[in-house]
Amino acid sequence: MFLTETQQDIQLMAREWVEKELMPVSERLEAGDINILRTLWAKMADAGFTALPFPEAYGGAGMDSLSYFLVLTEISKVSAALATALSVHVSLIGMPLLQYGSDEQKEKYLPDVVSGKKIGAFALTEANAGSDAGSGLCKARFDQEKGQYVLDGTKLFITNALLADVFMVTARTNFDEKGSKGLSAFIVERDTEGFQIHPGEEKMGLKGGDWGELQFDQSPVLETNRLGDEGKGFKVFMNSLNIGRIGIASVSLGIAEACLAASLKYADERQQFGKSLHQFQAIQWKLADMATEIEAAKSLIYSAARLKDAGQDYVKEASMAKLYASELANRCANHAVQIHGGYGYTTDFPVERYFRDARVMTLFEGTSEVQHIVIGKSLVC
Repeated sequence: MFLTETQQDIQLMAREWVEKELMPVSERLEAGDINILRTLWAKMADAGFTALPFPEAYGGAGMDSLSYFLVLTEISKVSAALATALSVHVSLIGMPLLQYGSDEQKEKYLPDVVSGKKIGAFALTEANAGSDAGSGLCKARFDQEKGQYVLDGTKLFITNALLADVFMVTARTNFDEKGSKGLSAFIVERDTEGFQIHPGEEKMGLKGGDWGELQFDQSPVLETNRLGDEGKGFKVFMNSLNIGRIGIASVSLGIAEACLAASLKYADERQQFGKSLHQFQAIQWKLADMATEIEAAKSLIYSAARLKDAGQDYVKEASMAKLYASELANRCANHAVQIHGGYGYTTDFPVERYFRDARVMTLFEGTSEVQHIVIGKSLVC
């Protein structure tokens, strides 16, 4: 797949960073060592990963989106959890600030987000609002006298919650409107009064990242911290998710590539019936399917990224990339465990983790079912 010289350099830089900084501590990260996670965030920022697709005016590197997605793929080959955390920070916090933020908001928040000095989290999901995100019940009542909103409600499954400094939050501001039309978006700081953060439930995968539950109890948020117009918050978040979908597709691609690499290595080393596994046609076909579909996923991801960078509509392509790559990660993980046999079911080999990590990729940033809806509507509208 064609990449420019600059894109190849960034890809190589990310690969070398992963080998030097991430691989030596990956087991501790996977064990849930939050201090290691915090250290890796600082190192990602120092490497410029948090700044890649942002304008130089805000401290960014001024690179294209594809360069950033290439970095996500390289990181996810060793830690899908860390790559997901970075994807949320850049795609779902930095990008909406850049696109929808006022000059005051950009000046106040973007430099710290771009530099990685402050970590971001994206708060949309609620107990009753998953795929039906527009049905959220978190409320934001406006106090005219104080010129501020008062937030009440709970958000669930929030990536980066435990370490984040800045949160993008949807809340209902119009109580006469049902569904997404009554939602607004807000920038909420960690030290906001009445705002509490709790560790999330134990996860199947992505154990190297943090997630949590957010609780707002009469939490004051200045009117100047509303992102975009009142009642337009759902649009802000949905447009942000389009970028996030390419990000999760890139993470999924990294998992798939890691599965193939591990399977090739094991199939070469493992002997059965007097010959290596890769000499058996049944194994060769699995490897061939994995390799072929990985190239197809790359094409979809790169195409969506290039459309975005060209300023063209990429909603359908982002959903296609996310749908295909996330499902592919699960297929590749399944093949990888099967090729490893009983060993693939143990924690002695990384494919067991790939299998667990891949499963959530079809849920993030809109389930596979939601992606089918988005793609289908784009074809008939």
